[in-house]
Amino acid sequence: MTVPEIVDRVVDFHAKHAVITGGEPMIARGVEELSRRLHEAEMHITIETAGTVFLPVECDLMSISPKLKNSTPEGDWAKQHDKLRIRIDVIRQLMARCDYQLKFVVSRPEDIKEIHAIVSRTQAETGKVILMPEGTDPVRLREKAVWIAELCKAEGFRYGPRLHVDIWGDRRGV
Repeated sequence: MTVPEIVDRVVDFHAKHAVITGGEPMIARGVEELSRRLHEAEMHITIETAGTVFLPVECDLMSISPKLKNSTPEGDWAKQHDKLRIRIDVIRQLMARCDYQLKFVVSRPEDIKEIHAIVSRTQAETGKVILMPEGTDPVRLREKAVWIAELCKAEGFRYGPRLHVDIWGDRRGV
């Protein structure tokens, strides 16, 4: 589909909010034009990104999810992933572009050290930091939710549920 076709389709839903996501939208061809045209259609635009690539997109909320060390894959890609997963300069540029939130997928309590470092280096407001439990099934998410919610209260962060996992489980494309 072309960008104008996508925008026409989105506008036909009569929604007021559009989320540009999926893989890494900041490397998708035409994302700048898409965000501009959705903005012209008077939609509230959220862009979901890992925060590793900057483009001058139009948006109302930049939802930045830096990948913590807990996301590093094993094998051949580990070194490359670790090298590129955190780009403080890019995150700060994105934060300056529009309202933002920093979302972290938390696997274990030790992740908080890395989260503190990123929040400090980006100078993010603590109230714009969201912690979400890592997991692929509702039982595991609920177990982690207990201590992550307490961590959020102690740190002044927000808690974010993984509703898609609660509803659909570990399925792609939902």
